Amino acid sequence: MSPYFTILLIALYFVVLIGISKLTAKKEDNQAFFKANKEAPWYLVAFGMVGVSLSGLTFISVPGAVESKSFSYLQMVMGNVVGYWLIMWVLLPLYYKMNLTSIYSYLRSRYGKRSQKTGSFFFLMSRIIGASLRLYLVALVLQPLVFDPLGIPFAVTAAITILLVWLYTRNGGIKTVIWTDTLQTFFLLAGMLVFLFWLSGQFNGFGAAFSQLSEKNLSQVFFWEANDGRQFFRSFLTGMFITLVMNGLDQDMMQKNLTCRSLKDANKNMFSLSIIFFIVNLLFLILGGLLTVYAQQNGITASGEELFGAVAQQAPAFFYIMFLLGVIAAAYSSADSALTSLTTSFCVDFLDIEKRSMAQQISLRKKTHIAFSIILFVVILIFGILNNRGLIFLLFTAAGFTYGPLLGMYAFGLFTKKKVSDLFVPVIAILSPIVAYIIKENSVSLFGTQLTFEILLINGAMTFIALFLMSNGDVAVKQ
Repeated sequence: MSPYFTILLIALYFVVLIGISKLTAKKEDNQAFFKANKEAPWYLVAFGMVGVSLSGLTFISVPGAVESKSFSYLQMVMGNVVGYWLIMWVLLPLYYKMNLTSIYSYLRSRYGKRSQKTGSFFFLMSRIIGASLRLYLVALVLQPLVFDPLGIPFAVTAAITILLVWLYTRNGGIKTVIWTDTLQTFFLLAGMLVFLFWLSGQFNGFGAAFSQLSEKNLSQVFFWEANDGRQFFRSFLTGMFITLVMNGLDQDMMQKNLTCRSLKDANKNMFSLSIIFFIVNLLFLILGGLLTVYAQQNGITASGEELFGAVAQQAPAFFYIMFLLGVIAAAYSSADSALTSLTTSFCVDFLDIEKRSMAQQISLRKKTHIAFSIILFVVILIFGILNNRGLIFLLFTAAGFTYGPLLGMYAFGLFTKKKVSDLFVPVIAILSPIVAYIIKENSVSLFGTQLTFEILLINGAMTFIALFLMSNGDVAVKQ
């Protein structure tokens, strides 16, 4: 298919997103930008969050990993579901009770101002890395298919991408993102479902397709050997805690929940999201198995992140178009909300924007929004230079270092009444990931196996223990 047609498709897609932005951002209102005036329907938030939770990493990396890892990823997804329920039972009631704009304001009330900035800093690092990885992954797919044939360099592609996201989020913020994410989730799921339909036809129906997966040993879900990196309990617990930190302790994801009218609506959103998330990931794994078998039978040598795109190029035009729309939607459903949440967290946690005049608030918010757009662009370029593969697993490994201190800080704050000096918290939060990295690098000699996602639990536990050891035993102010 002509690269010019693909560019036209992307352009039309963004025209629609910018149109939605115009309709939802009629006033430059910080309450709308940060909280959507707390008027968002829960079912709209839940559907839009599916796309953000999945993103381009799921759309591209999960199907591409089936050949080497079978359906083992579903073990982690099971843990993800339990993690969503824990957020619903433990964290959302706290956030709604305190009426938070930035969830890291809790750390200020529990420990102090330095702790709030520390928590926000780790979120900023996590979200910058995560959003940039997701955008880079999509560029990895689109660049050779569309932009390289036109002589457009990767840096220009990245710059245009960030510019377009900035354009449709700059005024409406989270209020716009809720609606654009709904549209993007639709295209992401539609792209996956129509491809499942097309592939099943190539195998004479789903029954024959599943037989192929079973024959090639691609559909195994559970792995029990202790020294296997795919072992069930390791995967399940990692999935549970990954969700707790990458959703429950993440301003990006929680900002959407906090736009719901009430805690009851937010809980409906979270429960619905957990069920849909499981079903959709299962379908992506099935898709990955079918893509793998189809590629093997048709002489397609691509694998990993490049597999879906390579097969899509051989599909009829309609299915290829749906693939492109799915890839584009997967990328921008996470990028737009990331840019909005980064702006929110920095403005509230570092700039104390709520203490300034309305004119100053709007000015600072706009400057911060531009600054983070530039930062994302630079980090995407860095990933382009590094050119790393296996990105979904790289993202979760990185999350173990950046979210680990947040896990320990929140766990200590919620489950103990002990007081810790606000001076010690940043030091502990910085030292814990360093020690965790040393443990990870020597995990084979220490434990007989290579630690991956489990480093999150180790990091969080070390932060918790260090906070406990540095506590003075006094009962903290009741929360």
